[in-house]
Amino acid sequence: MAIQFIVNGKPQSVDVPANMPLLWVLRDTLGMTGTKFGCGMALCGACTVHIEGEATRSCITPISSVAGKKITTIEGLSPDRSHPVQRAWIEVDVPQCGYCQSGQIMSASSLLAKNKKPSNAEIDAAMKGNICRCGTYQRIREAVHRAAELHSASAQPSPLDGADSAEDALEMRAVVVGGAA
Repeated sequence: MAIQFIVNGKPQSVDVPANMPLLWVLRDTLGMTGTKFGCGMALCGACTVHIEGEATRSCITPISSVAGKKITTIEGLSPDRSHPVQRAWIEVDVPQCGYCQSGQIMSASSLLAKNKKPSNAEIDAAMKGNICRCGTYQRIREAVHRAAELHSASAQPSPLDGADSAEDALEMRAVVVGGAA
């Protein structure tokens, strides 16, 4: 029996076993590989998506439980990495290996949807289920604060402002290497 739901604003229908984890439906059936497999036990947060706006571990979420619901993946946060959390992640240079980052970003964006100006303790509580093996926790916290600033009307201009995409903004950054000219 086909299960119908909405992913990133687009209706989807899949004919898979009802107990198949949402993660594998997203990755293997729908080809959306931004959501990562980490542990398969909801302990690391790499597989985090939004279900009806709530940060949820897709590795243990049976597809049958999302029938008729709205799901947002990292691909659906923005088409060009312009979401404030993505912009902040780039500005602060959060990722090291990057594997956990889609889950981190999804958890942070869920937090900021509910709390426009979280404290360090609130950020730590919201992000505690996301493990970063590279230990970028301080940069993650800094990026959440920056994303909160970008969300607010009083935000300072971003280095990404004026660029068509994050890639263009990164290309605009000049890096000088070497000695005196």
